[in-house]
Amino acid sequence: MLQFGNLLAHFHLPHKAYKRAQKQSLKQLPTLPDFLQHVVKLTGLRKEDVYCNLRVPDQLQTAKDDINMVVLTGHGIYCMDVKPWSGTVCAHNQNWHVEVKEEDQIFTNTRIEQVEDPLKAVMRKTAQLCSHLKRSGVPIRSSLFFPRVMFLSPDCKLDEELMKRRELVPYGQTDEFLRSFREGYMGWISDALTPSWISGHLSYRQMESVRGILRKMGTWDVVLLHGGEQLKGDYQGCQYIALDRQDTETLEFSRVNILSAESLWALLGHVPQVKVKMYKRGPHGWLGTSLNATATIPSNTFVIFRVSGEEADAKIPANIIHSITLSI
Repeated sequence: MLQFGNLLAHFHLPHKAYKRAQKQSLKQLPTLPDFLQHVVKLTGLRKEDVYCNLRVPDQLQTAKDDINMVVLTGHGIYCMDVKPWSGTVCAHNQNWHVEVKEEDQIFTNTRIEQVEDPLKAVMRKTAQLCSHLKRSGVPIRSSLFFPRVMFLSPDCKLDEELMKRRELVPYGQTDEFLRSFREGYMGWISDALTPSWISGHLSYRQMESVRGILRKMGTWDVVLLHGGEQLKGDYQGCQYIALDRQDTETLEFSRVNILSAESLWALLGHVPQVKVKMYKRGPHGWLGTSLNATATIPSNTFVIFRVSGEEADAKIPANIIHSITLSI
């Protein structure tokens, strides 16, 4: 069982090249939710046709890999991974190299990071999604799946060979690529009147079937800490909390104030308490999300959470958790 304190550095950023990218282009790089809004705005697509962080099960029904963004259009299904890398990127044998320059007032140091080939990764996950839809009773031709890797940093430069790959979308071509999703009125009328076996596009019935399956696919559970740190993975449980995942979407944890009566009682051996509010899953009403249940637990209680990419569970103290969002 992993203790939480050893995990923070690893989970905050996907790899070292991203750390450098954050320092160099912090103001320029959008978060994934911000980029999602940008995608919806430029493409003109409905939000229900854009899905984030879908965990695609393989034939064994395991789901360790996720696709950053899946976009459903009449022309096909786009499976896109998003990279915030900074530096010069080139392919090298089975991996890719990211050359990062670190500069200070006196020296310039060049460091090379070796990373997994993101194109092979997204192509593998795209094939898994195609197979999953087929197993779910919605067979879609593989030619209607389009894997893409998008690079969000203006400081990321692809080498000449990589620039030739249409599956790779560098920073300077991002907006142009997204605008290409827009369909004109005549195209909409044509797809409505032309059978899919003639047009080669997805039919409205196929699109609705795909939406139904994508809506049921899981994402990651997300733990938000009081300090702003965010962890994604699988919530395993807490000994004092009983819940129905299908009915509960969010767990909100109260904070133990340093100067509160609870903390003063702690000096006398009393364990401060944390109040956990559990909110119902589903659309929000006029008055916000409906409260499902509450629980009061000791602040030193551990929440068991398997962080994405780890082989062991982490024990996270309840008193440092702000909230937990549960996927379906």
